[in-house]
Amino acid sequence: MKRIITLALLLATICSCGERRKALLPNVSGKAGEIVVVIEKAEWEGALGNAVRELLACDCPWFLMREPLYTLANVPHGSFTDLFKVHRNIVFFDIDPMVAAPGVTFLKDRWASPQAVVNIAAADPQAAIDLLQENGKKITGFIEQAERERVIRNTIRYEEKDLAAMVSGIFGGTLHFPIGYKFKKKTADFIWIADEKQYTNQGVFVYRYPALGLKADFSRAQLIAHRNEVLRNNVPGMFENTYMTTGAIPTPTVEYLKYQGREFAETRGYWEVAGDYMGGPFVSHAFYSPDGLYVVVCEAFVYAPRYDKRQYLRQVESLLYSWEWNKNKE
Repeated sequence: MKRIITLALLLATICSCGERRKALLPNVSGKAGEIVVVIEKAEWEGALGNAVRELLACDCPWFLMREPLYTLANVPHGSFTDLFKVHRNIVFFDIDPMVAAPGVTFLKDRWASPQAVVNIAAADPQAAIDLLQENGKKITGFIEQAERERVIRNTIRYEEKDLAAMVSGIFGGTLHFPIGYKFKKKTADFIWIADEKQYTNQGVFVYRYPALGLKADFSRAQLIAHRNEVLRNNVPGMFENTYMTTGAIPTPTVEYLKYQGREFAETRGYWEVAGDYMGGPFVSHAFYSPDGLYVVVCEAFVYAPRYDKRQYLRQVESLLYSWEWNKNKE
């Protein structure tokens, strides 16, 4: 019994020290969507640098104008001072023939908080390229999730709680919305909340419809058919007989994901207004209600014809990951 108590005290002490260390770390620097890549100039300008750019600076999907997935800044090892160590996202290359443990390591809050650091250790540039190709999806997923968590963290800190309560009252669960988002429309099975400025619109739809209880509930055909029906009835355009719908080109994609125990179908595509020339990217999460009677859909979309859309979409998409069922739901 004494050993158990001692172990519990030790674990509590370790956790407490970890929390104190995190509290003492400086806040991260840099703009959202930026990555500092620590690598020597010769390697940055060679095949390894090309591989890094192909992974992290490829074109964002669903944007009519080309935009890189991330904005990269190269910093040689000799220049990697405290100024850069506090950046929000860091990819650090350790290229050494005598490297002890080759591989990819993911670290949080190494020099600042909330920080994402990817360390890639390899014997030579080609081995580093191989590691990038083998772990590309994990690397981008780790950095993307770090960006989302920062948005959610600030959202909850500066939350419009009345909006969350409004969604919760209809659907038995809710997203969280930061200051700036306003209520637009509500029915028994649909709600529209948006942050509308003069030249930008970041919008969120939450809606539901009866589930069939079959795999077809989350097929692309079913998801798009229900989406088009719901939006035609609830999201009119600026002119008579115009309404939001799904663009056929490019073809929407559906991916099946799991996040914090919640399984959902993620649909990405391009929305447009039938009979008008408005459009932009959207992403949605579709999942069953706890009783299995409904398919619940949370959707984020962006309209920003004058600006790059990468960060606008990343911000509003992050809100989808804040979904929580009410406490009395499983």
